[in-house]
Amino acid sequence: MTLPENSTPFDGYDGTAQRGPKLDEPAPLFTARTTLGTRALEDYRGQWVILFSHPADFTPVCTSEFIAFQNAMSDFEALNCSLIGLSVDSVFSHIAWLESIETKFDVKVTFPVIEDVSMAVSTAYGMIHETSSSTATVRSVFVIDPDGVLKALTHYPLAVGRSVKELLRLLKGLQLSAKEDVAVPAEWQPGDDVLYNPPCLFNDALDNSGKKAWYYRKVANDTGEADESQS
Repeated sequence: MTLPENSTPFDGYDGTAQRGPKLDEPAPLFTARTTLGTRALEDYRGQWVILFSHPADFTPVCTSEFIAFQNAMSDFEALNCSLIGLSVDSVFSHIAWLESIETKFDVKVTFPVIEDVSMAVSTAYGMIHETSSSTATVRSVFVIDPDGVLKALTHYPLAVGRSVKELLRLLKGLQLSAKEDVAVPAEWQPGDDVLYNPPCLFNDALDNSGKKAWYYRKVANDTGEADESQS
């Protein structure tokens, strides 16, 4: 079987651009060779996607992250979210590394990992700075909604691993915000009170008279019902 070269993008992005996508823009489309065969971003339309990159195979922090992501797979699947890994190593290196993880740690990685030797996908997503002589900075996370729109992105340094629990919290917050038109406050955890988005009109602000702050209105139980205590 002849596998395709990674190609990006299909939606008008310049593949040589370094800026990467911005929030609430369409995520750059790609078709790529992975450990599970050819995958395209369009294959995941209708699902949430977390695309995450790592600097290199057979590295300690990345190994810990892959184990953590795989152990949380059922949690992501319950949220209609697919995981896609990526690094600039070849698919053959990916396969050898994943086989080693399974042998040494008894964890079988079941999500696809993109081969990005040409750095086409990494470049389209702005993961590699144009003046960088190394790909070691490629540790990024992109959260893409079911319509293919980028809703969150984070970049991490080489020496600090990501928190899968925080990514799950972020995903749940994004989904709740999209569903209920609310916002989630600092330190929010699923089930905690959330916040109404601030009113855009003067009369709407007056309707909140008697409350502690017109711009900080709580909603209880993630249901959209007002919290009368306003505590």
